[in-house]
Amino acid sequence: MDLSLYNTLSRKAEPLALETKGKARVYLCGPTPYDLPHAGHARSAVVFDVLVRTLRAQGLSVKYVRNVTDVEDKILKRAKENGESPLDLARRMMDVYHEDMGALGCARPDHEPRVSDHLKEIVELIASLVERGAAYAADMPGGTRDVYFAVRKFEGYGKLSRRKIDELVSGARVEADDTHKHDPLDFALWKGAPEEEWGWPSPWGHGRPGWHIECSAMSEKYLGHGFEIHGGGMDLIFPHHENEIAQSEAAHPGEGPFARSWVHHGFVNVDMEKMSKSLGNFVTVRDVLSRNDPEALRLFLIGVHYRGPIQFETETLGDGRVVFPGVDEAERRVDYFYTTLERLEALLNTRATAPAKLPKELSDARHAATGAADRAVAALADDLNTPVALAELGEIAKLANEVADLALRRHKEASYMGAVTVVMQGIDAAMTRVTERLGVFSTPREVYRERTTARRLAIRGLRRQDVDDHVSARLEARKAKDFSTADAIRDELARQGIALHDGPSGTTWTIAV
Repeated sequence: MDLSLYNTLSRKAEPLALETKGKARVYLCGPTPYDLPHAGHARSAVVFDVLVRTLRAQGLSVKYVRNVTDVEDKILKRAKENGESPLDLARRMMDVYHEDMGALGCARPDHEPRVSDHLKEIVELIASLVERGAAYAADMPGGTRDVYFAVRKFEGYGKLSRRKIDELVSGARVEADDTHKHDPLDFALWKGAPEEEWGWPSPWGHGRPGWHIECSAMSEKYLGHGFEIHGGGMDLIFPHHENEIAQSEAAHPGEGPFARSWVHHGFVNVDMEKMSKSLGNFVTVRDVLSRNDPEALRLFLIGVHYRGPIQFETETLGDGRVVFPGVDEAERRVDYFYTTLERLEALLNTRATAPAKLPKELSDARHAATGAADRAVAALADDLNTPVALAELGEIAKLANEVADLALRRHKEASYMGAVTVVMQGIDAAMTRVTERLGVFSTPREVYRERTTARRLAIRGLRRQDVDDHVSARLEARKAKDFSTADAIRDELARQGIALHDGPSGTTWTIAV
């Protein structure tokens, strides 16, 4: 099944065009690591993790590259504040980034190039642009030299963002009063700096590369010119991605587009406003994971189509803690799926022999699960429609629970239980087809239960031993036929979010989100 993606360049969904059959190249603009990873970083990583998983599940060989912008003025400023070297800060923050994205189930890219390791390629690309007349050096005060890209020399400027060059006005990244530029719209490829300041040597003197040229150089090194997918957030369409196109295509005239398809995910909003530090509504991944399970955050992030905005609603409790109701609800759904998987797994191990013909209700369930998986896969192939895929996954889980309920009622019938095993194998295969693409529910069940229970107990200020002692006390009360005391213990635990489950093998308990 061919994958179609909405291409920002054409403003329509298009089948993914491959230069080489069976191979896809993906480049994602990665983090600038000067602070803790935030919800926007998480959304970007998760969206493209699902995209790469989907491509690979379709049998494509994917080369996935995500850069690290470890040379940037924000890093320099924060490093000075901290009293550490800029690259040490960047490495430290990237360790946190990898830990947080790994917790969310994101696989590492095939290549993760850092700007600081690719100064040679960056300088060579700038030199090529200067040689072609697409860029120029300018003498700056203090004896340094900058290099600028001549925007009006590139005929296609504005084609990604649909901005007309003559209508562009000076903005935050354009210094209109800079008399050293040939045009106020020209942007820096190299920024000169005094010898004592953080920087590297170049043909234009000591300095640092501009933001945009970094991605052009690194994507070309690892993926070549004309790769399949370039991605990032919608806030990068202009000027970053627009400038990347200009640089790369000016350096490769007549060689076709820099990237074939441009994929952009929507913004993260907090309480209906775009997340930003200036508004004080900045949500880090660790803010969320201090309360919620990583699988819940991943499920929350893919519960909205990648091109739409995602809403983080917050609620402040009486003790001052901030909670995220949407992620709480996602965690309850994760609990449901893991409970379903536990029931499914138990029935996969039935050793009874299946009948020659499956009972109709079981045959229908297996057929319905396969159909739901087909629809989920088709939804992901249609511009990565994760909400529809999740809905179909929910249908598969519902079918699994219905079959488990049938098995509970007829567990003494060996032939029927053999049929249940066959059907559950089909349902399990259908579920796996979807979960492997979405990157969800692959954690061992006991690991998920342990980590969520430990976190929820800690949030409520409870100890596992105290709960176990209450459960034991209730058991003793029931043995003594003191049912009022037993009920009082159950009610007290319920008020603390703990539900008791009485079964043939004893009493177990779970704790709510």
